[in-house]
Amino acid sequence: MNVALLGKPVAGSLSPRMQNAAFAAAGLDWEYILVEVAPPELGDAVRRLVSDGFAGANVTIPHKQAVVGLCDEAEGDSVNTLVLRDGRVLGFNTDKEIVDGIAAERVCLIGAGGAARALLPSLRGEVRVFSRSGEWPPDAAGTDLIVNATPVRDELLVVPHPEQTVVDLAYYSDGRPTALVAAARTAGCRVVIDGLEALVRQGAASFELWTGLEAPVAAMRAALGLEP
Repeated sequence: MNVALLGKPVAGSLSPRMQNAAFAAAGLDWEYILVEVAPPELGDAVRRLVSDGFAGANVTIPHKQAVVGLCDEAEGDSVNTLVLRDGRVLGFNTDKEIVDGIAAERVCLIGAGGAARALLPSLRGEVRVFSRSGEWPPDAAGTDLIVNATPVRDELLVVPHPEQTVVDLAYYSDGRPTALVAAARTAGCRVVIDGLEALVRQGAASFELWTGLEAPVAAMRAALGLEP
C-alpha cells in the first residue's frame, strides 16, 4: 500500500523518513513517497492516487486549500491529509494537533495560507494574523503565543520573550534550528515547539487515519533524531 505527499516543493520533506519508519514499526508493508505537483496538475494527481489504489496522502504547500474542492468530504477549508476509501476522497486537518491544548489569551499568527487556516480551529484566545499581503510586519507585543505558519526559516520575523510559547512549523532537513526557534531557546521561552515536533504531531494523526492503528510515535520521533 502506498501513501503520497503532494506539494511543490517536496524534496526537502522529512515525512517519508518519519512515516516509513512508522510503517516498519507497525509491521505494515506500506511506502510513503514524494509526488511534486504544480497547482494546475493537482486534480489529475489526486485522481491518479485514487485510480492507483493509494491509501491516502498528505498535502502541503501550496495545495492545502485548493485540494478541499477535490474532496467528497472535507474537514474545514484547509486540509493536509487525504484518506482514499472506496473511490472517495476524504479530507482531514491533522495540522490542528500541533497547537491543540496550548493555552493562550493572545496569539500572534504569522501567515495566512493553508497552514495558518488549518491551525485556527485549535488556537485559543484572540488571534491576530500577520501576512505580507495584509498586516505586516508581525507584532508579538503583548501576546503569549507566537506561531510561525510560513516556510520562513532564516529570518527572525519577531523577537520572542521568556513568557511566551513559540510554535514554528518550518524546519531544516538537517535538524538545525530555525531563526525563530534559536531565538526562543536563547530567550528561555516557556515552551518551544519546533518544526520537527510539529511534524510528528500532525504525522501521527495522519498515520492513524490511514491505517486505523495507533501511531508508533517513539519510532517516528527516533527517525527524526528527537528524544523519545
